[in-house]
Amino acid sequence: MHEWNPLWLTLKLACVTTLILLILGIPIAYSLYRSRSWAKPIFEAILGLPLVLPPTVLGFYMLLAFSPSYGLGKWLNDTLGIPLLFSFQGLCFASVIYSLPFMIYPIHSGLRNLPKAYDELAATMRKSRLTILSKILIPNIKPSILTGIILTFVHTIGEFGVVLMIGGNIPGKTRVASIAIYTHVEALQYDRAHQYALILVIFSFIVLVIIYTFLQKNLNIKPV
Repeated sequence: MHEWNPLWLTLKLACVTTLILLILGIPIAYSLYRSRSWAKPIFEAILGLPLVLPPTVLGFYMLLAFSPSYGLGKWLNDTLGIPLLFSFQGLCFASVIYSLPFMIYPIHSGLRNLPKAYDELAATMRKSRLTILSKILIPNIKPSILTGIILTFVHTIGEFGVVLMIGGNIPGKTRVASIAIYTHVEALQYDRAHQYALILVIFSFIVLVIIYTFLQKNLNIKPV
């Protein structure tokens, strides 16, 4: 293997995306859990769009939104000097949006499945919602949080359509492993494609074994 950059970029993208979504996902899932608004189904449907839309559709609209000519892309480029198209920052933005439901849904499901006694206990405590979330709810939904982390991480590693449309295929900058495999297959370089693919399979398998082993031993639950 002569080119490690695609693998490093893939790992870096997965770690950054997972960290960002972990920070954003818990408060968003908690807001959904607490919400009784009539607009809640609409918001949930918006969050779930990445699950049902083809990556090319989502990637196309991100391509427009991230354009330096107008919209979010223009504001970030002109104000903060952050280009989104064909950059690693753009890949991170796109991956966060594309992987959003993979973090939020497991956490939201964990909150919904908590016994009602937790709600009653929280109601009797004269504490802030932040304290209730951090001291009572989060410690009791660790399996759901870890599930969200697993799904987000492995989903980001396997992204193709969205990252291709937003980041392109720039060696050393936006060429992640999935794009590298596609490039080598197009060039009929099956041996190079096989090297990347095999490393991703082995790496993903090892990560999942480690995580599921941790779940079994420390949380007393069985992997699905």
